This record gives sequence, C-alpha cells and structure tokens, in this order.
Amino acid sequence: MKKLNRSAACLGSAALVVSLVNACSPADSAKSESSGPKKVTIQIDGAAVPYYAPLYAAKEQGYFAKEGLDVNFTYAQGSDIVKNVAAGNIDFGFPNGDSVITAYGQGIKTKVVHTTYQQGIGALLSSADAKIESPADLKGKTVAVTDLGSPNYIQLQAMLKSANLTTNDLKVRTLGTGVIVDALKNGQVDAIVFSRLRYYALKSAGVDVKQLLSDSYLPSFGNVVVASEDTVNDDPDTVKGFDKALNQGIEYTIKNPDAAVKMSVEKYAPSFKGQEADITTVINDLFAKSLWQSDTTKKDGLGAPDVARWQKAIDSQTDFKLLDSSYKADDLVVKPNDLG
Repeated sequence: MKKLNRSAACLGSAALVVSLVNACSPADSAKSESSGPKKVTIQIDGAAVPYYAPLYAAKEQGYFAKEGLDVNFTYAQGSDIVKNVAAGNIDFGFPNGDSVITAYGQGIKTKVVHTTYQQGIGALLSSADAKIESPADLKGKTVAVTDLGSPNYIQLQAMLKSANLTTNDLKVRTLGTGVIVDALKNGQVDAIVFSRLRYYALKSAGVDVKQLLSDSYLPSFGNVVVASEDTVNDDPDTVKGFDKALNQGIEYTIKNPDAAVKMSVEKYAPSFKGQEADITTVINDLFAKSLWQSDTTKKDGLGAPDVARWQKAIDSQTDFKLLDSSYKADDLVVKPNDLG
C-alpha cells in the first residue's frame, strides 16, 4: 500500500501525519505546485488488490502523468470514502456504487463521474449439495450474509421476492467477512450472499460451488469513481483527465492482463504473490467481459453510465427501505460529455 503523499504546502509544515478526515482539500492541493503535475488522491474501497489493476496501470504506464496528474492511492471502507469525498477531504473515491446511492439519498452527496463496473459484483454462492438452481430452491435453506443492513441482504430479499418468498421461508445467519466463505466451505450454511469474485477462488480451491448473480434480480454497480459536487463544477478538467487516464488503464489491462496483474502484485498487492494465474483468469473472464464493458460502453465509451439502470438501482433501495424516498439518477450520475 502506498503512503499518502500530500503537499506540505497544504498545512504549512514539512511533516504530514494526519488522518484523511483532517487532510487538506483538493482546492488547497491545486495551489501547492502550480508549475508541476496536480497532486490528487483517490481513496479505494477495501485494500490493495490486483483487481484494481486499471488504476495502477494508469499510474505506472504514465497515463495519469500525461493528463498532468500525480495520483496517490489510499484505502478505506466504502461509506467512509463517500463521506471524505463529499467533505472535500480527498479528490476522488472508488467505493461500491450501492453505498454511493444510499449516501446520496441520506444527504451525503457526491457525483458518479465514471461508472467503472457496469454491474454489481454480488452473488449467491451455494454448495452443489444444496441443489440451488434458482431462488425458489432457497426455501428451507440456511443462507448467510455479513450484515442485515448490507446490500447483500437486500440482494437476497430481491432474489426471494422473484420467487414469491420472503426471509421467513429460510434461515438467515449473519457472519463476518472473515468467516463467511469458510462457513460455506465447511458446510455450516447452504449458501452465502457475498462477492462473486469468491466464486473463482472457491472453484480454484476445488470447492464444488454454484452461483446466482444478484445483479439479475436487483440492478446494482460495483466500484465507481466519485468526486464532490464542487470538484465537478469547479474543476471539470481534472475529472475529465482522470477519467481519460483510467480508461487507458482499463484498455491496457484488457490487452495485457498478464503484465497488468504481475505489476499490480509486485508493486501494490504483494500478498497475492503466487496467485497471478488465477487472478488473470478472473480479469479475462469477468472484468474484461462484463464488469468493465457492456452495451453502454460499446456505444458511449468506457465508464459511461446507463442512467436508466442507475434509476432502477435507486428505486430498488427505496422499495427495500434503505432510502425513505427515491431521487433522480441524473442528479447523481454525470455523463462524460456533460463535464465542463
């Protein structure tokens, strides 16, 4: 993980040992080195993983630099990222789209400036012995989620609704992220609603597992790039430059998956050393085919939003009581052509 590298001019001190919440604003950063590249920070959901290869490639291949940007990476939980971006503590965020939708409806407002993942990455993963081929087969089963307030729990409810079932028709357990996958492997539960990325890891480990994609029952989005309303309005060139470089990073990763994964592991996520081949398979089979690219991106370019789909995702959160009322997707999502 790279350390936060903020300009000392922001605080008038040679030492910078503060939390992101107290970090200087993007406007302050812009003043720090008018003659050099603009220093910006993107805070990424979770921790450094090779699946963030397009961002790392955009930096290592010089795409950000060509746009006059010196980009640094930090990491946090999705809800904290949205708060930091909205408050102007960081320039960009890369949280899960579901958390962005919820936060906006609660008054924590950011703008989605790049719909990086065109689909959500949630899935119901089940053991083959459980014989779950459709949501109707969940009746009487034991299913685990990480939290009853999580998007995964809402995804489970949407699946059940499609089969005229409710959570009363099965046993729901809450298990932490550190144990939920093992609970499936050890037969403690019939299924879990979690990240579809774990499907590949389980298959690679020899576990006979099946999956139902949550996105088929509840429109959602994985990681997306967000910026504050002030940044979008006052500094659209920085946003456009960031988006352009990220698109080049995605294109590079699609064309050079082995090299992109190797670089990401060596420089950013060394704990994944030895897993490069499996990760490259996921990049090729999942990210390149359906997460980074879609009918929308083929028409409007990488990162383009399907606004109608965003609206369905917002309305769904209202239907399942995550939000008190819906709002217009156009207020949340910025189309690339609308920047500046």
